[in-house]
Amino acid sequence: MRAQLLIGSPFGTSIQMKAPTVFLISFFCLAIAHANSQQIQIALDGKSQGKIFDGLGAVSAGASSRLLIDYPEPERSQILDYLFKPGYGASLQHLKVEIGAGVNSTDGSEPSHMRTSTDHSSTRGYEWWLMTEAHKRNPNIVLEILPWGAPAWVGRDVAGKKTLYSNQMAEYVADFIQTAKHDYSLDIAYTGVWNERDYNIAYIKQLHDILKADHLATQIACCDSDWGIANDILKDPELAADIAIIGAHYPRTDDGNVYGMLTTTVAARKTAKPLWSSEDQPNGGGGPFVSRDWPAGGRILAHLYNRNYLEGSITSTEIWSPITSYFENLAAPHSGLMYANTPWSGHYDVQSPIWVTAHTTQFAQPGWQYLDSSSGNLPEKGTYVTLRSTDKKNWSIVLETIDAKQPQKIFFKISGGLATTLVHIWETNSTHTFEQVASVKPVTGAFEFTFDPDSIYSLTTTTGQGKGSAQPPPPAAFPLPYADNFEDTPIGHAPKYLSDQDGAFEVQPCVGRAGRCLEQVITAIPIRWDPLPDPFTLTGDSAWTDYTVSADIRFLSNAQVTLMGRIDSADAFEDGNARWPSGYILRLQPDGTWELLSTEYKKPTVSLAAGMAIIKPGQWHLLELHFKGTQITAILEGTTLATVQNSTHTHGMFALGSECDHVQFDNLRVTPF
Repeated sequence: MRAQLLIGSPFGTSIQMKAPTVFLISFFCLAIAHANSQQIQIALDGKSQGKIFDGLGAVSAGASSRLLIDYPEPERSQILDYLFKPGYGASLQHLKVEIGAGVNSTDGSEPSHMRTSTDHSSTRGYEWWLMTEAHKRNPNIVLEILPWGAPAWVGRDVAGKKTLYSNQMAEYVADFIQTAKHDYSLDIAYTGVWNERDYNIAYIKQLHDILKADHLATQIACCDSDWGIANDILKDPELAADIAIIGAHYPRTDDGNVYGMLTTTVAARKTAKPLWSSEDQPNGGGGPFVSRDWPAGGRILAHLYNRNYLEGSITSTEIWSPITSYFENLAAPHSGLMYANTPWSGHYDVQSPIWVTAHTTQFAQPGWQYLDSSSGNLPEKGTYVTLRSTDKKNWSIVLETIDAKQPQKIFFKISGGLATTLVHIWETNSTHTFEQVASVKPVTGAFEFTFDPDSIYSLTTTTGQGKGSAQPPPPAAFPLPYADNFEDTPIGHAPKYLSDQDGAFEVQPCVGRAGRCLEQVITAIPIRWDPLPDPFTLTGDSAWTDYTVSADIRFLSNAQVTLMGRIDSADAFEDGNARWPSGYILRLQPDGTWELLSTEYKKPTVSLAAGMAIIKPGQWHLLELHFKGTQITAILEGTTLATVQNSTHTHGMFALGSECDHVQFDNLRVTPF
């Protein structure tokens, strides 16, 4: 049974709640308990000035979305709904994606659409697909692009070092934008310059001129590092005209406090450009990535969104990443708003950052205006921002009490043409997850409400908000035994579950046998972003201990082949100079030279065994690694190359690798002992 409760207040307020009858007594008890709490007054003035809200978004880059495309239906569509569907979940308003280059950009490498000046394919990778799915759910979503690296052919040498700042790179970016429109009917609103690298003013102007010459409406957001470009904008009117947005990454001091201090400079404010946190995280800007439950990630993110505007004049915040869809032994685990990295099971986890984000995105749209005089800090800890709709009547407040220790009763007075219709109140904390907890009818333009500590609220005169209800299947371990002969993967695409960490591994027609094979296809070292591993692709389960991994291999160049197992870490940022991940590596050269290695980040590589084998040119060869306890065995064509005892790595995933040239693999298998 349900009942409606109307309570009058000394301020002429009516609070309307739907609750079970048994809840009425507890409600009155709470009202008495709150009676002595401090009352705060907030004036909601529709005539207040403020900056224009540009929306909240996320950055799909660094291979952070790699495993999402491999999810089965209906789970894949459910995940996409939680990310992008308005009135359902995070309802993201921006999506920035990486322009792939076949180079490691954090948790792997994303493929380029133009590996050479004559090569062109918009079917590679998953960012085109992700943008399409996001746009399908929200046609108003703002799309952005940004390179982390670039194919070798677009770069030039400066002081003996490769840079992507060239005319070819500007054309490459323009081609990506044109391809998005031509092949997918997508409009790219903004492009960046080079992720977290020193900017080049001449290149920025060159990129602007090429975009203009190609009649593209895409604007430049710069420079995805710090606020330094602002000083040059103030001195250079031409540069100022070429840049639409100033975007900084993690614009807080990393002082050991996850909140940090906002670093927005005086120069950045003087430019009058919109200021964006173009990559952010609830981690203090460089500290450990926190878990996604309410006590950690959700609470910090609730604080971050409001503070970015209140203290930094930041009108858009973009979180890296929209989803943790990469393996946990890679760099920066748990970066996403939600979790989905086991496509073989269909399992996913809708975590608190989804709902914290929804507290803004489902209540305010890009183009709404902040009301500065109606935004600020609460005296008993907490923040609030008020935004007015484009019709200048509807409004929403996002209010958080994360650090508060006691309830706070707030009296709101509405003026300046803002609507005085029913106010709907939504709450998230450790006991409520994006729930509408009350509806308040202002009387004579005023109402009051008592806010619990350690919570985030949205108050709004709008409707249409909602909470998705799809539920995932239970989690399951990576399937073992595992096998893939690549016959079911389309030509030019990556097989399911294999995650490229550098280079590009895709299915191509086999050389020297019928059917399809996996081939590493990058032949020229790209312009890199940071880590420097040799090309390899990995998958499996970090908990695996005793197993055999085998594959048929075929040399197509002078590049070596590597077969890897018990990979316990593939975090390339642990050691940016490491050629391989942490695990056991079997190297085989085309001339028959082989070596079995144990590798650990920031430690010398240990050679466990080495020798020569007979390799027949133009032939396929079966290569195997066996792991059982401390015994590691390397086998070629059924003949044991070496058996050694080593206890450095006791568990981990497996991988296939090469150097930067063509090699092929077939009949990949993993079987347990």
